[in-house]
Amino acid sequence: MSLDTEGGLEDRLTPVLRPVRAGNGFEEALEQILQVVRLGLVPGGERLPAERELAERLGISRVTLREVLKVLQDQGLVESRRGRYGGTFVLPRGEAGAGGEDELRRRISAVDIEDVLRFREVLEVGATGLCAQHGLSEEQADRLREALARTQDAPLADYRRLDTLLHLTLAELCGSPTLTSQYAAVRATVNDLLDCIPLLVRNLEHSQRQHAALVDAVLDGDADGAREMMREHCSGTAALLRGFLA
Repeated sequence: MSLDTEGGLEDRLTPVLRPVRAGNGFEEALEQILQVVRLGLVPGGERLPAERELAERLGISRVTLREVLKVLQDQGLVESRRGRYGGTFVLPRGEAGAGGEDELRRRISAVDIEDVLRFREVLEVGATGLCAQHGLSEEQADRLREALARTQDAPLADYRRLDTLLHLTLAELCGSPTLTSQYAAVRATVNDLLDCIPLLVRNLEHSQRQHAALVDAVLDGDADGAREMMREHCSGTAALLRGFLA
């Protein structure tokens, strides 16, 4: 699936990429680009934005950016290609180093699953309620509908990435950049947890019905209904994660 058919790359990166604060440019830039990779905002096999664009969006020098990309390359998350169609490409999960699965398990071993799930629910329920309460412009409503449609048409292998994009879109449209940033961070951890459990077709079908009801409630301005549906949706995911991982 091409980037063009999933909405503009710039739009998809907006919830995560922002100018870093002075003093921690390298660390914060590394954190943000890691989130881009872990959230699947640039799919495996696709190219990150050009160095000049990334450096400008992060507010860092290209020298610092190259140091960040070198770390990601050393970790087996990206690769650099030369030539006319070169650049920095995200490696598919299965190719991200021989120890990728072990590294993922090591990361989640230190995660407080209950804390992550509760924080995720608070942010998502709040964001969804705000979207419904304050309303969306026609352009914003179209973005939300398109994000939903992409999950409905998604091949199984792409589902989690496009599900992430739908949830990130809701978080971004709530109008709070701080909430959006916090949600992107917690969603990256949720995705690590989800990568450790199987995709269950029955669960995905149920999730899709909940997604459709969520979007309808938001577009209808039904804040209470939107919050309740998001709470139910988060609870379903939490039950699966607790069952497999707790």
